[in-house]
Amino acid sequence: MNNYETVFILTPVLSDAQMKEAVEKFTNLLKEQGAEIVNEENWGLRKLAYPIEKKTTGFYQLIEFKAEPQTIATLEVNFRRDERVIRFLTFRQDKYAAEYAAKRRSLKSSKETVKEN
Repeated sequence: MNNYETVFILTPVLSDAQMKEAVEKFTNLLKEQGAEIVNEENWGLRKLAYPIEKKTTGFYQLIEFKAEPQTIATLEVNFRRDERVIRFLTFRQDKYAAEYAAKRRSLKSSKETVKEN
């Protein structure tokens, strides 16, 4: 199994419930394919660097997971078929990127622990 990271942008016209349902669809698809979800982050509504389909904002979502290479093909076909997805990028993390991601997650969780106290 390889470490992967995917970021996708959903159209800004979705309600919160529709956005969460779209994200859940892709996480469930990964789980059905035997992938292990490592981390999931909702980056929220952000301004795009350039207009895409006449839209200037979009909901950004990050998913880190471990999966077999054939899972990526299935995931990307579903991204292309879903009209709610404006853009997506999936890449395999090398050992340095995986270490950096783990370090980033641990720092984020320690900051959240401090905020709670």
